[in-house]
Amino acid sequence: MNFTIEFEQESDGRWIAEVAEIPGAMVYGNTKEEASAKVQALALRVLAEKLEHQEASSDLVTISFNAA
Repeated sequence: MNFTIEFEQESDGRWIAEVAEIPGAMVYGNTKEEASAKVQALALRVLAEKLEHQEASSDLVTISFNAA
């Protein structure tokens, strides 16, 4: 499964990163790289929770992130 990370820079310089395919998976970072790392970690936690509660299929075994 592939996920897309969308980025936007705020007027104060902070970066917002969001995984488009996971509602609510959005974070702020001081740099684009920090925001990317944080949102990937958040997405993995969300997916792990879904797998643990059998709310996701096993096709999530292979995961990749692509910057938009």
